[in-house]
Amino acid sequence: MLQGKTIAFLVAPEGIEQIELTEPWKAVEQAGGTPRLISTLPGKVQAFNHLDKADTFDVDATVEEVSAGDFDGLVLPGGVANPDNLRLDANAVRFAGAFFDAGKPVAAICHAPWTLIEAGVVGDRAMTSWPSLKTDLHNAGASWVDQEVMICTNGPNTLITSRRPDDLKAFCQAAVDAFSG
Repeated sequence: MLQGKTIAFLVAPEGIEQIELTEPWKAVEQAGGTPRLISTLPGKVQAFNHLDKADTFDVDATVEEVSAGDFDGLVLPGGVANPDNLRLDANAVRFAGAFFDAGKPVAAICHAPWTLIEAGVVGDRAMTSWPSLKTDLHNAGASWVDQEVMICTNGPNTLITSRRPDDLKAFCQAAVDAFSG
């Protein structure tokens, strides 16, 4: 389904919820796509299993070295610290927003919509997230729903959102479907 397609996975240097990175990554690979790990700094990123340190992963490129034009879609893994750090980095925010400008699919899980709020791209979109983001999304103009996966095409691109790791199966399938075009 994803032969010849390259999908960006945007993460901060630490605080990524590991399973929200590794499961969509595997789904992209299993569908024949090429995932690439993009971060704000070169080197390695530190993933977490909730609050406990987990594995580290090699960064393929920094947000300053790539553009949305290099990719067919974007995945934003969650974790609390990961998107909180990303939304403070102007280059990361610009990179995420550029996928909307280009009409390319974006998939965000758990706390990841914080980065999209900062990019100013959630207005008039139907979304889900970790429940604590409900008010943040509402204040940014989004319509929040409490469901496993939300696929919103009311905008310049397809936006896929999910609430938590328990939703990963549906999230991964929806993301792969959107990335396949």
